[in-house]
Amino acid sequence: MLRWNAFPFVRYGIALMGGIIAYLFFPGIDKLILLYLFVSAIVFLVAFWIKLPAIGIVKGVSGLLALGCLGWLVTALHTASTNTANLIHLQKPIRAYRAVVGSQAENRAKTFRLELDLKTVLTDSAWQPASGRLIVYIAKTVSKKPRYGDIWLVRGAPRPIDPPLNPGEFNYKRHLANRGIYHQQYLQPTDRIVMGYQPENRLTALAYGINEWANSVFTGHLGHGPEFAIVKAMILGVRDGIDPDLQQAYSAAGAVHVLSVSGLHVGVLFAALSFVLAFLQRNRHGKFLFAALMLGLLWFYALMTGFSAPVLRSAFMFSLLLIGQTIGRSNNPLNTLAASAFLILLIDPYALTTAGFQLSYLAVGGLLLWHRSLYQSFTFRYRWADWLWQLTAVALVAQLLTFPLGVFYFHQFPTYFWLANPVVIPLSSLVLILAMGLLVVGWIPYVGMAVGKVLFGAMWLLNQAILWTEKLPFSILKPLTATPRELLLLYALILFGIIWLVRREKRYGWVMVVSALLLTASVGWTTILRKKQRLLIVHFVPHTSAISFVEGGSAVFLTPEARNDTSREVTFYVRNTWDSLGVSRITYAQPDRTPRQLPFYQNKAVSLVSWQGKSILLVHRIPKKEGWRLPAVVDFAIISRNAVQSWNDLKGRVAARHIIFDDSSKTPLTDRLLAEARQRGIPCHSVRQQGAYVFKF
Repeated sequence: MLRWNAFPFVRYGIALMGGIIAYLFFPGIDKLILLYLFVSAIVFLVAFWIKLPAIGIVKGVSGLLALGCLGWLVTALHTASTNTANLIHLQKPIRAYRAVVGSQAENRAKTFRLELDLKTVLTDSAWQPASGRLIVYIAKTVSKKPRYGDIWLVRGAPRPIDPPLNPGEFNYKRHLANRGIYHQQYLQPTDRIVMGYQPENRLTALAYGINEWANSVFTGHLGHGPEFAIVKAMILGVRDGIDPDLQQAYSAAGAVHVLSVSGLHVGVLFAALSFVLAFLQRNRHGKFLFAALMLGLLWFYALMTGFSAPVLRSAFMFSLLLIGQTIGRSNNPLNTLAASAFLILLIDPYALTTAGFQLSYLAVGGLLLWHRSLYQSFTFRYRWADWLWQLTAVALVAQLLTFPLGVFYFHQFPTYFWLANPVVIPLSSLVLILAMGLLVVGWIPYVGMAVGKVLFGAMWLLNQAILWTEKLPFSILKPLTATPRELLLLYALILFGIIWLVRREKRYGWVMVVSALLLTASVGWTTILRKKQRLLIVHFVPHTSAISFVEGGSAVFLTPEARNDTSREVTFYVRNTWDSLGVSRITYAQPDRTPRQLPFYQNKAVSLVSWQGKSILLVHRIPKKEGWRLPAVVDFAIISRNAVQSWNDLKGRVAARHIIFDDSSKTPLTDRLLAEARQRGIPCHSVRQQGAYVFKF
């Protein structure tokens, strides 16, 4: 039975999280927060003078609420937009700015992606101080790869990051805003001058330097193939070289956690180092040397990964565990885990909003609470079978606690996670140990070569196991969706179900049953609504036309060029829209290849679709032929390829109840046409400026 007074940091962490969440929803209650802190201080002072039984409860509740206020205040202080000097508040147009490279450059197909810390800006009047962090993409034609600490003088002005322009699309704008980033800019090499080198944090510069050194060691022994890409992601936290198909295979196998540095890697490293250095604990003073070496090596690994957030979380946890053991304090792992979360959130409260933070703490917390109970529920005579069951139990508990969030964020579920993880966990652990060993002995002739070849073989075997799992039938279930309400009900069902199985108390069983009934009703109602849905969607896909005709759980996707499930236009811009609507059957069509359910008539200038009793005209160009006009009014006119240069082009020729510009037209042209339409009172819609056009039938 759990005694909650043995887990003080669980209470503190929950209170702190409550304050962080309160700020996200109610950022304007600063006066109320300060008033409560003042009242709370008075309550504590009075409590020391009055000795009544109820005072202890009052102090406890008041203290937890004060921690919630602390969470609110810490979040407010970490919100970059509250700084009046931030770029987001600047009203004057920017001609140039000076900034420092504040991150490691990531490789993209044609560009480097990096972050800049703004220092000063040049407006029409003069240079002035400014703050802010922005994302920059610079063409790879630069003579030298950008490095952390470079001082840049940049021509032009960054622009605000676009909000999601398609229904259900990942809110990249909000994700970056939680990191204090509100702007971005695309640069050519001639748009900036490198003025010097002055890193803001020497420790971070050292971390990136060690990261580059480790990258060169792995490149020298593994080449540039998929084996190197996965090792680089696992050890260094850099995923820019992974093939998208291989990444999808890891996701389908339920092993995507392998592709980034995580608590699992720190745990494996901790166990391996503990085994190697165990001899130091045999004498009285050796435990202090053991703790010092372990802490040094753990934090060196964190340094090597560039202080990756998952590694920092685990490094904090194991550091607290080590310190407690060394000074003779008993450690409760759950309390230690909560303490690490508390420290992380004090340093970066917005970590709470990231999927990585939520998934890792749920998985580790679940393993600490319920792995042993599940593992001990079955016994095996043979050691190998017991070992296999132990790994399977780890996968089952971790997946059970994280799959609702996986459905909520990623809309899929890996069917064979239970089959893949007993293979993936030991193989990835072996890869981690070999990779760290290679960094130590890679410079030794023959020894480094031998370790490198064994590492290559282990990594190849891991990739093959993943690819084999993906090829199994129904290896991944999608699209799966859950509303925030359904997510809460699903977690209530799981948590109270586990508690009921462990404690066998009827009240928990009843809560579990009620949660299941409410969840079933919610999912059933959503399913009924989705079966009835009929939608016309003109998507925002850069520089092209993309239209979905949605009927129930099916959709016809009409584009000028051939697309499929793996096309970037689909995976990056459209897939989340379909998933949010529960659309699983997609028919890809082009104007010359349309399915029977989409009657299509076309010539070189226009195409006409009749669907759900509505007429949809796709305008590719306006014929110059004198007297050309449509004989009837259409319901929708979708303008493509700069077909309309002036509203006079349509006057007397095309009449439509709804006019939509897709993104195959030039942005300056649609900007001008929209401005003119507002002056003339013409109703129209541009997917570039206003997001996807959605019409419900």
